[in-house]
Amino acid sequence: MRMDSELYLLKSGTTGKDVNGDPIITILRRRILGEKQSVRQSEFYQAAAAKLNPELVFVIWTIEYASETKLEYNGLTYSIIRTFNKNGKETELVCTSRFNGGGSSG
Repeated sequence: MRMDSELYLLKSGTTGKDVNGDPIITILRRRILGEKQSVRQSEFYQAAAAKLNPELVFVIWTIEYASETKLEYNGLTYSIIRTFNKNGKETELVCTSRFNGGGSSG
């Protein structure tokens, strides 16, 4: 496998509370390398039936994935809509830039 695409796995975290006692939410970014692949036709149609729009697929090392729900690639944030452990060593992340049925993020 050729891990030549730089991406960031994103996870929300809290760093304490503000003056009103509300939690301070931060986004933790972790840089990894992955292999960008095309969305398979079967994946596209299965996701479309669930009103999802898969746009990108990345294969990463399973050991690097910690259940993140978003990733950043080329300056855009994507939601991870499906994961698939391919062989115990590699995990496939299927991503979309559409959040909650809305438009593109940026």
